[in-house]
Amino acid sequence: MRSLSPAALRARLPRRAVLGAGAAASVASLLPARRASAAAPPPAAAADGLRALPSDTEVARQVRAEFVHSWEGYKRSAWGRDEVRPLSAGHNDFYLPGRTFGLSIVEALDTLWVMELDHEVKRAADWIEKHFDPAQDGDIHVFEAVIRLVGGLLSGHLCTGRPKLLARCRELADRLLPAFTASPTGIPYTRVNLRTGAVSGTNPPLAEVGSNILEFGVLSQLTGDRRYFDAAKRAYRAVLDRRSSLDLLGTSIDTESGRWTDTTSSVPNPPVDSFYEYLWAGGELFGDPELRDWYRLLTDAVLRAQGERSDGRLWFAQVDQETGEVVGRSQSELGAFYAGLLGKGGDRAAGEDYYKSWTMLLDRHPVLPEAVDFGEGTILSARNDLRPEYVNSSFDLWRLTGDASYKRTAYRYFKGLRDHLRVPGGYTVAADVTTSPVQLGDLTPGYWFAENPKYLYLMFARTRRFDQRKGLLSTEGKILRGAVRS
Repeated sequence: MRSLSPAALRARLPRRAVLGAGAAASVASLLPARRASAAAPPPAAAADGLRALPSDTEVARQVRAEFVHSWEGYKRSAWGRDEVRPLSAGHNDFYLPGRTFGLSIVEALDTLWVMELDHEVKRAADWIEKHFDPAQDGDIHVFEAVIRLVGGLLSGHLCTGRPKLLARCRELADRLLPAFTASPTGIPYTRVNLRTGAVSGTNPPLAEVGSNILEFGVLSQLTGDRRYFDAAKRAYRAVLDRRSSLDLLGTSIDTESGRWTDTTSSVPNPPVDSFYEYLWAGGELFGDPELRDWYRLLTDAVLRAQGERSDGRLWFAQVDQETGEVVGRSQSELGAFYAGLLGKGGDRAAGEDYYKSWTMLLDRHPVLPEAVDFGEGTILSARNDLRPEYVNSSFDLWRLTGDASYKRTAYRYFKGLRDHLRVPGGYTVAADVTTSPVQLGDLTPGYWFAENPKYLYLMFARTRRFDQRKGLLSTEGKILRGAVRS
């Protein structure tokens, strides 16, 4: 899941950030010395974790149990609200203050289904059909609505076959479309009022421009209405037509003029990440050769201009899109998905190398920090927001290669979360992963129910409900192809 919370959207990852005071003491344990050997063995705890992998059946049981634990915490304290605060037993309104879209219910629906928690599937789908309101009077963030709500309703329909879920999905998508159709360039506005259709926000980052074609394309397939796919494709074309002579894209662009407002190529970091993911996935899901060609063109440019080796590890620098000059070396955990994308997209060696870079951090701490500077060897953010991107790549690379090492590292990731971020009310974010014990926050993001446990479960469970060969998930972990209904 490459999505950001509203708070994170207001405070983008800086290109060059100072080291937080809370992180300073643990930097050496998380990042190797600048001249350390890349072949140095991991700490004993990590090596033990590799040897102690239970059977697939047992891991699947554990993952399912932890998902149920967090789901019960949500039901108990925040049922019908967007997100739960598991420590205080409160709730969080994700989209609009004082309003709810039942975000966690929509996010959880296909995970509940694939885990065969059918009583809970019915309860969740019944709530959506009765209470989900796609016409609320408020300015909603289009990107977050598409990947979470449109995607969740689509996957819920595909998994359960319930037609009312598709009807709710289409009504919501119709109310989001003005963000695209009112644009003179095809680049979407960032916000739209669901009741009035009024649009606002003219400076979208790339992820918000391009992370629409999977959800809108599937909706077009299911309804026979091309408006959704065409709007998403037009947005992609508008950006590709404005690439630099190096075939690089910037970070953000003006909706109305089409001029770049940030000329930094920051792949795979947010806020551009899923723009590239959806190019590959759109080509794969719809057989669209233009999307495939665009993915290949841009990925070749990124590997050529941004890939760097630091202490033998592959990372991706930020560069000026016009000159290729390096302007930063920060790396966000949200970018860890890129390892799996590179593998799926035909650059397996690079994907495996980038995965090893993040695994090196996991070797030195059981819970990944949010961001590091690989050039300086420092932590930029010591938080952990229950991000799923590392285990997303574990899942993708395991499916691609069949290599059991990805199961071992994924299980180690799972144990770190269970040991440090599990609370009586579910699972929560961390304020600082470099302290002992880890300092906790108080939020279960809605994407937790859509992603982390699902990737893990699909790696270890012999589920009859997902086609491992053909299955395709969105950036928010939604099953858009491969649901098997008996």
